[in-house]
Amino acid sequence: MERSFAKEIALLRKGAGEVFEGEGILAIAKALLQSGVSYVTGYQGAPVSHLMDVFHDAKELLAELGVHYAPAANEAGAAAMLAASINYPVRGAAVWKSTVGTNVASDALSNLASAGVKGGVVMVVGEDYGEGASIIQERTHAFAMKSSMWLMDPRPDHEHLVPLIEKAFELSEASSTPVMAEVRIRACHMRGRFIAKDNVKPRYGTHAPIPEPDFDYSRICLPPATYTQEKDKIERRFPAARAFIREHRLNEVLDGDLNDVGIIVQGGHTNTVLRALARLGLADHFGATRVPVLVLNVTYPLVPEEITGFCAGKRAVLIVEEGNPDYLEQAIAATLREGDIQTRVIGKKVLPLAGEYTAEVVLTGLVRFLEGTMPRGVDVAQVARVLEEATAPGRKAKALIGATLPPRPPGFCTGCPERPVFAAMKIVQREVGQVHVAADIGCHSFATLPPFNMGNSILGYGLGLSSAQAVAPLFGEKRTITVMGDGGFWHNGLSSGVSAAVQNRTDGVMIVLDNNYSSATGQQAIPSTRNSRQDVPQRLPIEQALRAMGVRWIRTQGTYRVKDMVKTLREALTTKEKGLKVIVAAEECMLARQRREKPRYAAALKAGERVVRTRYGVDAATCTGDHSCIRLSGCPSLTIRDNPDPLRRDPVAYVNNDCVGCGLCGEVADAAQLCPSFYRADIVSNPTPRDLWWMRLRERVIGALQRWAERRNPAPAPMPAPAE
Repeated sequence: MERSFAKEIALLRKGAGEVFEGEGILAIAKALLQSGVSYVTGYQGAPVSHLMDVFHDAKELLAELGVHYAPAANEAGAAAMLAASINYPVRGAAVWKSTVGTNVASDALSNLASAGVKGGVVMVVGEDYGEGASIIQERTHAFAMKSSMWLMDPRPDHEHLVPLIEKAFELSEASSTPVMAEVRIRACHMRGRFIAKDNVKPRYGTHAPIPEPDFDYSRICLPPATYTQEKDKIERRFPAARAFIREHRLNEVLDGDLNDVGIIVQGGHTNTVLRALARLGLADHFGATRVPVLVLNVTYPLVPEEITGFCAGKRAVLIVEEGNPDYLEQAIAATLREGDIQTRVIGKKVLPLAGEYTAEVVLTGLVRFLEGTMPRGVDVAQVARVLEEATAPGRKAKALIGATLPPRPPGFCTGCPERPVFAAMKIVQREVGQVHVAADIGCHSFATLPPFNMGNSILGYGLGLSSAQAVAPLFGEKRTITVMGDGGFWHNGLSSGVSAAVQNRTDGVMIVLDNNYSSATGQQAIPSTRNSRQDVPQRLPIEQALRAMGVRWIRTQGTYRVKDMVKTLREALTTKEKGLKVIVAAEECMLARQRREKPRYAAALKAGERVVRTRYGVDAATCTGDHSCIRLSGCPSLTIRDNPDPLRRDPVAYVNNDCVGCGLCGEVADAAQLCPSFYRADIVSNPTPRDLWWMRLRERVIGALQRWAERRNPAPAPMPAPAE
């Protein structure tokens, strides 16, 4: 895993009355255990990957409580496990990244929502929307509406988040409907405190088996049961959900004295709104606000009585709803018109139609709203001045550089074993010409950005090979390349891409980047993980799975040997053998390796043991300054600095201290026949007498050679001064 929660697991054992203080992810895990959950499943994905890591580290506690924990192969598998709550009164939880994970799970979720549940079902979905997101910009709201599942958007502080997760199970059971609780990256990683409760052993779990199987035809998603299920959604589940939300006050009203206007906000953005109001002098730092605020901790379904009750008597309300379409704004406007409430609804007119609602965005929207509505008791001129001061740094930066601040695109980590593969691809394409590259989800998708700019499409996790199926035959004899990670291979690539390619006799090349983990989400184990922990079962090699599917041309290649990778890739693209050709590029994720090796190195250094570090460098006197090495590598540690030669203007390549000694820079220089300026240096700490003897010998030999060179090429005599 990217991070171990072994120390923090003790927090999950806190009992009634004790103060729990920790990250949001741990608070959510504690809420699930306090709710008497029977089983937990899911699939890793930002920003909720760590929730899976927490439950992995808490296996001992889960065993004591009788909670079954089983991570799924993908989101569809996780959603299918929730079927346990259709027939039995057991509470289940699932976690995944949304919206992409929800899309993968959609088939199972549609059936789950149609059949309804006896035991409470809560899905904790990471709402990955905005500038920091790694996915397409969509929201979970539409899916909740489509399948008639309830959507919670909990207010992001522990004192509200934990009780709302607990109430989500009760809401699910009261309305026989699954509940989705969306949490954003800030909610997942914020720190806070709350008063804990005792963990609850589930009614049925690994310590208390279900007595007998239950069969109920009305819960099978086939006609005529599906017609009854749809009717039940409308006539019973919807009213029951609204009644529960209203009676248990899941949504909050923050009263204020400026009651001619108001704000209706998604629960997840409450802190941002309150902070913006505080900056405008309309709230304090503890959440007391002068502008009334309706916090929608449940964004679907809305409760009409709550909307009309809050808006009655107000001239205007601001809807703070991130993303597009404006589902809440439309629904609130329709509710007010039906209730004959003439309050003006303002949302996307003063706030952006799309994009992340950052602090500055919300502040700007609030000022525009206040300037347009002129609430009694608000100094609009002062409000405008606050906005002017808040946005001044951005304007100043733009003026200094003469343009908007440039974005900082993501890239491969230093020493990433996937970078050499794309360097090899660039070298091969010099020979065979440009090749269509079907990219995939994962770290390797960064190759679509500079300096590689390789990857014509990304369609979904593990769908790279499937996406190449139509375009591959259209290039005639020229083959396409699909790049897929080992995580994507097991998630979907094997079952959909490889199987179809073999069946359709697709003549193409697929590179599987086998870095030993599902790395982009934090180094979770997958079937092909080479055992690094005792609890990881025996691995299933990717090559074995490929052969079982009928693939015959398979090559396994280490990635750091760029020359060998070039040779293998050239063979795959030019061989006369037809059919799918797979290169398994196998090297461990460097980030995971460094997390393991650095503590060992530090311990050995402290103990006085001999330790050798490998670093690479560039001879500034030899470097030509054309920077081809950088264009073919892109390593963050390979940069430039001023040329020490006063007669040469081009900056030279330079390897900084971030270097982890992977050797790619030198390999690229050799494979691409660039230049001999790269050198390798082994740095020895706590040297032995043998090391010192060799160092003195080398110094004497090198010194002798330098003196010999000086004698053969003496410095030219200085020019005589001109006669006066």
